[in-house]
Amino acid sequence: MRRHRKPCPICEMGVRVVDYKDERTLQRFTTERGKILPSRLSGACARHQRQLSVAIKRARQLALLPFIRGYAR
Repeated sequence: MRRHRKPCPICEMGVRVVDYKDERTLQRFTTERGKILPSRLSGACARHQRQLSVAIKRARQLALLPFIRGYAR
């Protein structure tokens, strides 16, 4: 059985390239623990899923996004 493929949310927003400086958008595609959501859950197309993963990793390196969210010392 095939499931209906939901449309890519980034394509719907009209964004051509995902920017690592857009924290609000990147947080939408991470879990509460800070992991990157897979495309089957996020609904992103293959092109935007690749751009998302690179942008999230860059934002983590620049300390714009945490590697692990909710980590208490």
